[in-house]
Amino acid sequence: MCDIEEATNQLLDVNLHENQSSVQVTESDLRSESELLVTIGATGPTGFEQTAADEVREKLGSSCKISRDRGKIYFVISVESLAQVHCLRSVDNLFVVVQEFQDYQFKQIKEEVLKDFEDLAGKLPWSNPLKVWKINASFKKKKAKRKKINQNLSKEKINNGQEVKINQRNVKKEFTSHALDSHILDYYENPAIKEEVSTLVGDDLASSKDETDEISKEETEPQVLKFRVTCNRAGEKHCFTSNEAARDFGGAVQDYFKWKADMTNFDVEVLLNIHDNEVIVGIALTEESLHRRNITHFGPTTLRSTLAYGMLRLCDPLPYDIIVDPMCGTGAIPIEGATEWTDCFHIAGDNNPLAVNRAANNIASLLTKSQIKEGKPSWGLPIDAVQWDICNLPLRTGSVDIIVTDLPFGKRMGSKKRNWNLYPACLREMSRVCTPTTGRAVLLTQDTKCFTKALSGMRHVWRKVDTVWVNVGGLRAAVYVLIRTPQAFVHPSEQDGEKGTLW
Repeated sequence: MCDIEEATNQLLDVNLHENQSSVQVTESDLRSESELLVTIGATGPTGFEQTAADEVREKLGSSCKISRDRGKIYFVISVESLAQVHCLRSVDNLFVVVQEFQDYQFKQIKEEVLKDFEDLAGKLPWSNPLKVWKINASFKKKKAKRKKINQNLSKEKINNGQEVKINQRNVKKEFTSHALDSHILDYYENPAIKEEVSTLVGDDLASSKDETDEISKEETEPQVLKFRVTCNRAGEKHCFTSNEAARDFGGAVQDYFKWKADMTNFDVEVLLNIHDNEVIVGIALTEESLHRRNITHFGPTTLRSTLAYGMLRLCDPLPYDIIVDPMCGTGAIPIEGATEWTDCFHIAGDNNPLAVNRAANNIASLLTKSQIKEGKPSWGLPIDAVQWDICNLPLRTGSVDIIVTDLPFGKRMGSKKRNWNLYPACLREMSRVCTPTTGRAVLLTQDTKCFTKALSGMRHVWRKVDTVWVNVGGLRAAVYVLIRTPQAFVHPSEQDGEKGTLW
C-alpha cells in the first residue's frame, strides 16, 4: 500500500497533458486515488478464460466477464489492488480499459469509418486510465534505478581507485542479478527486494549516489511522452485493415495529447481491440508477457507458465499430493506448481539429459528468487528433477496422486509415427504409478487422433472427464482431464499369462 501511495503522490505532480495544471497533494487526494475504480483487461491462453476468471474471483474478489474475443477477460478493481493484479498466474498481458463499445456501428465506407476513429480519440475519458498507467509506470522507474546501481557496482574500479575483488563482486551479483534484471512482477511478489539489495551492496551505494541523483533529476524534468497504437482486429465484416485503423486513430491521439509517435521505443502503448462490432480502447500495463516469470533456460518446446498454471488448476491439487511431470522438458509445469502449490511435492522427469539439466537450472533460479524474497537462505523447494524412461518410471505402483504433462506433438519433438507406440505405452505406465480411484491426469497434445486411439484401449484404467481446447503457438491442441478408475493395474505380461492358462 505504501508503494501505491508513493506512486500516486508522484502521479499528482506530473503533467500528462501540456495544458494540465499542477495539483496540490493532500491526504484526501491520496485516499481518493487509492479508492479509484477502473476496469482491467487481461489476455491469457485461449481456452483457459474460465480458469483466469476463477482466479480473479478467488484472489481479488472481483466479478469477471469473459470477452467474446477469445483469450480476454475483464474485471473491475480499485487502484490499490493493482499490485495484486500483476501477481495473477493465469494471465499474459494486462491493460486498463479507457472505454468499451459493445455494439459499435461501423459505417460502410472506409473513409467514414476512419474519420470516426479520428473523432473518437478526443471524446474518450482518458483521465483515470492515464492515472493508472502512471502509477503502474512508477514501479518500472524504481526497477530502472536498481538496474543502474547494479551497473555501477559491476565496474572494475570504484571512485577511490581501489580494485574491486572479483569474488566479492560475484557474490553480490549472484544475489542481486535476479532481482534487478527480472520482470516487474518480481517487485510486486518480492517487496523485500529493495531492502535486500540495500543490505547486500552496503557501502557501495554511496559511490553510485551521484548517478541515482541524476536519474531522479531526469525523472522530475517534464518530457514529451512517446507512444504507439496497436490495433488487434478479428472479424470479416470490416472494410478497413488493422494498420489503417491504428494509423488514423494514432494520428488523432497524437494531436490530442501532443505526444511523439515511436513504434519501438515508446512509453505508452494505446490498444485498439476490435472484435466484430465490439470496440475496446485501452492502455497497456505490461511491456512483456507475464508468462516469462519462471523460465531462464529455454528449450525447443518450452510451455508458457500461464498455460502450465491452467493445466495444474484443472487437476485441483490437494495438500501433500505428489505431482509428477514425466516429460517435463524445461520444467515449466512442476516449477509453476512448486511456486503456487507449495504444500505439494513436484517431480520433474525427462529421458533427455539436456532437458533435465535445463529443468535443474530453472529450479536453481527459482530457489535464488525464493531466497531473495524471504531475505534469508532457504531450506529448498518442494521440487526435484530426475532423468528416467517414461515407459519404465522408477516409481512405486500407486504412489502418485497427479500427473500433468505436455505430450510430444510430433512436430518439433518426436514424430506422429512414433506417437502411435509412445502414447499407449505412456498411458499404461501412468496408470501403474497413479493411485486408483483418486488419481488424475491432465495431458496436453496436438496429436488428438493418436491420443484418442490410445485412450480407447485404456478405458479400463482411465476415464476422460473433460477436454479443454487451447491454442499453443498457433496450433489447436487439447488438454485431456482423466480420472484413474478403481481397477488395479495388471502388467501386460501377467495378462498374457492369464490368457495362456485359460487356453
